[in-house]
Amino acid sequence: MENYLLRDELNSDIMDDFAEDPFCNPDHPTRISFEDITSAAYKIRSGINLTQCIKSHLSDMTGMDIYLKKDFLQNTGSFKERGARYALLMLPKEKRDKGVIAASLGNHAQAISYHGLLLNIPVTVVMPLIAPIMKIQKCRELKANVIIEGKDMAEARRVATKLAREQGLTYVNGYDHPHIIAGQGTIALEILEQVNDIDAIVVPTGGGGLLAGVIVAVKALNSKIKIIGVESERCASFSKALECGEPIQTNIEGTLADGLAVPKVGYNAWVTAKDHVDKMVIVQEEWIAVAILRLVEMEKCIVEGAGACGLAAILAGQLDEFKGKRVVLILSGGNIDTTILGRCLERGLAADGRLVKFKATVSDRPGGISELCKLIGSIGVSIKDVIHERAWVTSDVFSVEVKVVCETRDYAHSLELRELMFAHYKKVKFENLRSIKHSKPDITSSIAGI
Repeated sequence: MENYLLRDELNSDIMDDFAEDPFCNPDHPTRISFEDITSAAYKIRSGINLTQCIKSHLSDMTGMDIYLKKDFLQNTGSFKERGARYALLMLPKEKRDKGVIAASLGNHAQAISYHGLLLNIPVTVVMPLIAPIMKIQKCRELKANVIIEGKDMAEARRVATKLAREQGLTYVNGYDHPHIIAGQGTIALEILEQVNDIDAIVVPTGGGGLLAGVIVAVKALNSKIKIIGVESERCASFSKALECGEPIQTNIEGTLADGLAVPKVGYNAWVTAKDHVDKMVIVQEEWIAVAILRLVEMEKCIVEGAGACGLAAILAGQLDEFKGKRVVLILSGGNIDTTILGRCLERGLAADGRLVKFKATVSDRPGGISELCKLIGSIGVSIKDVIHERAWVTSDVFSVEVKVVCETRDYAHSLELRELMFAHYKKVKFENLRSIKHSKPDITSSIAGI
């Protein structure tokens, strides 16, 4: 009973938020039409880049014909520009003059700031404390009034809707405003023109706006194409909505796919997409890190976690039914902080079995550590870091514990290193030496055949 009461309270809070937004009414949601999307495509075409959708070098590795829709090549680095421009263009003059306000972790904020500047429309964005620094700074450079408030998106949205009411601004929901959804759907029209004989399109899914727009456009033109939504295990709000039969407040944890961290699916997006999504897939964070790494190494694409989720699902073996078929992945954004990118690459290397950490107790006499380093180098392993400790070794005063971080060519090379260390030292401990390629993903929440 307590759980149901808590759920009702959370839903009540969100209902209050939507009450401040006349375009997102849970009692009377708007179903987006194909005509809405074609109208958006015509009106935004002069201000949006026609991004590439080309065959990936990853095709041979995965056994699929993979095509990458590189919408991170938009001016602000994400697909969000499509909906933002259309929503601003559709404002009547009096609302343009007054200005708009939005709540966003970054990509929607940047998009609406950029096109607001181009269209001479005042823009205020409310960004939560967890928003990436790079995205905050970019919005300021685009002359937006940036307000940093709220621990997460739910709180930032409450602040934004309150300010909209008090200052007479138009609140533009970044994933559920009807014009936003229609604008996002234009990406599908481009994909269908750029790639023939598509079997499936994989769509990163947060609040559901991109998924809804793609579904409307694709199913109107070719209903045989499968639409796959993909989410991080740490922010699976659309999958939760499918389980419950309605949008529901979902606990969001820190995730590499911060652009998908929306606690509740939009009602307009939900009513538009729910009956037509062919499959929802939830991916683990490790696979997202590996997908980011693969895109950097093999495609020279710097893509944020949200944009890499589609590839993560393929690498995790969750879309194996499309082996030998033609699949389009939407690389939705490339706005990743440099520091986060470094962490993602290291995490990806570790998950891939190419970054290894181990401890070994070696002789503390002259040449002891030098011998260890020579052994490691003899098989072509690169040492990234070495730390030795004397005070906590209890065996004898002539020994030292050495912690080593190494970079190897692949998982097999790491196993060779482990065998070498065990052959020469009595006390050796490798930490989490494994490759996710050699372990079956523990996915319990995939929903197929919707």
